Amino acid sequence: MWWNKKEPKKVFVALSGGVDSSVSATLLQKQGYEVTGVYIKGWYPDWKECSWKESRRDAMRVCAGLNIPFQTLDLSKEYKKEVVDYFLEEYQKGRTPNPDVMCNKHIKFGKFYDYAFSEGADFVATGHYAQIQNGKLLRGQDKNKDQSYFLWTLKKEQLSKILFPVGGMLKTKVRSLARKYNLVTKAKKDSQGICFLEDVSMEDFLKHYFPAKPGDVLDENYQRIGFHDGAILYTIGQRHGFRTANRMVEEKPYFVIAKDLDKNTITVSRERAWVKKGQRFSLESTNWLQKLKDGEVYEAQARYRQAPFGCNFVNKKVVLEQPAELPVSGQSLVIYDKDVCLGGGVIN
Repeated sequence: MWWNKKEPKKVFVALSGGVDSSVSATLLQKQGYEVTGVYIKGWYPDWKECSWKESRRDAMRVCAGLNIPFQTLDLSKEYKKEVVDYFLEEYQKGRTPNPDVMCNKHIKFGKFYDYAFSEGADFVATGHYAQIQNGKLLRGQDKNKDQSYFLWTLKKEQLSKILFPVGGMLKTKVRSLARKYNLVTKAKKDSQGICFLEDVSMEDFLKHYFPAKPGDVLDENYQRIGFHDGAILYTIGQRHGFRTANRMVEEKPYFVIAKDLDKNTITVSRERAWVKKGQRFSLESTNWLQKLKDGEVYEAQARYRQAPFGCNFVNKKVVLEQPAELPVSGQSLVIYDKDVCLGGGVIN
């Protein structure tokens, strides 16, 4: 800690009610920061029960145990507009959006970030598994939990004001610290999937907004082999949610390799859709934390936890250096130089 202990730096921690953010707040307090915990209330469907009040209660109890201020920041309207509406609009266009990226961009490091500094904060902190070192965004130490993929929209000028206290740890270490400090969240399970979905499947959520519209499942020869509930509900690479005729248990699964919203059909194959070395495609809404060089070979991820594949850039086009799974329109393509996240964009 490099500042005078008589003048502690103020940090606003986004508390989700989970173990990662709870440990983050605890560590920051022990490092001498003046910590304020903030529960961010997002948007949740009014047609299902939601546990946000329970999560808020856990966040409040963590703050009580640490004897630090607790606040609730209601960003439900902003979340609905910037994350949920975007999510639904992209699906309506036949694309596959990433709401977690938009949540980080517009909510955690958008509205919450601005709010914290308007209230006198020197830093904001979250429980993300990522690291910031020497003005660079890096992968988290725990490769199975690394969340840098969802953070490519951060602005370079924000990096010096953001803290990721658990980013340099393994999840097992974080759990052991929660037990050591006897946090009320020490035994809480990790959240799974998109926060506003909770226990609702993606298919059921989409069906609430896009009523079922049965259509044909086609094979690679465009022969009808089954049926589905609406092409808008599916994404490239998906291997469930549709029915095929005469399928045997031991058979390889089918994967969606294409969809046609106008004809309301999806095309499936026993093999995932791949693209060859040299294939080019473009990105939109790009954000670069460091300048890229034409012809330089980088690593890229087109989805979370995907094995990185080589690529380079020529005239602002992404060029594959090796065969890779078909990049899906609407998803994020995030570029890395080893463990350093250089930024990314939305696949066009």
